[in-house]
Amino acid sequence: MKKVAYFPGCTLRTKAKDLDKYAKDSANALGFSLEEIENWQCCGGVFTTSKDEIATKLSSVRALAYAEKNNQILLTVCSACHNVIKQTDNAMRNDSEFASHVNNYLKDETYHGTARVMHYLEYLRDEVGFDNVAQKVVNSLKGVKIGAYYGCLLLRPNSVMQMDDPENPRIIEDLIKALGAEPVIYPYRNECCGGYVALEDAASAKKKSVSVLESAKQAGADIVVTACPLCKYNLEKNASDVKVVYFTELLAQALGVKGDENE
Repeated sequence: MKKVAYFPGCTLRTKAKDLDKYAKDSANALGFSLEEIENWQCCGGVFTTSKDEIATKLSSVRALAYAEKNNQILLTVCSACHNVIKQTDNAMRNDSEFASHVNNYLKDETYHGTARVMHYLEYLRDEVGFDNVAQKVVNSLKGVKIGAYYGCLLLRPNSVMQMDDPENPRIIEDLIKALGAEPVIYPYRNECCGGYVALEDAASAKKKSVSVLESAKQAGADIVVTACPLCKYNLEKNASDVKVVYFTELLAQALGVKGDENE
């Protein structure tokens, strides 16, 4: 079984620990294992664009160095973690001054810019193949209409993330089809849910979340699926009658490995 270096992130170890379990169990069912990075720390949650901000990026660089040293793909499940690590990797590869400062600080954990960072969705598409995922489905989601919600961080900035077309993506829709369900395209699938302003302006966050869910509902979606734990939390907090799920839960259900998260 192929081993992949895995950065779970903080949320998947606390509020969303069941989503972490779904990711691992689904990986095993699909023929690869998630090997958690030793002594990982929070990615910082947001990529700070200031060039002289080093400290908040060290956790991501250590994760990259670990994957590089072990010649493994570095895989993330949370879109926020993925965004921070991918942007940090890009900075280390293309900003020699920044890379020098970071590596001088880390010393024995120097990163040379050769790790391959992938989101779980990318791994399913590019390494496993959605056709192979479809063959492993034991609980088809046929008849279920599902709207993909991409949010802010999964695809942007496109020059760095390079996962899919940021304006007209299809990666989650292709997964939905592989699981037997019907993808629903709706206008607000790429719009912000307001999660990052929820503490400062709860009313604005609620308005944005409701707009997303109502857009999906009007297009006929029974379920909205996302790849961001914060988006899931914010959408559910302001939920209408449209169910919100994380993509690993949907995958585990279709693969027959979801079980009882209360076990």
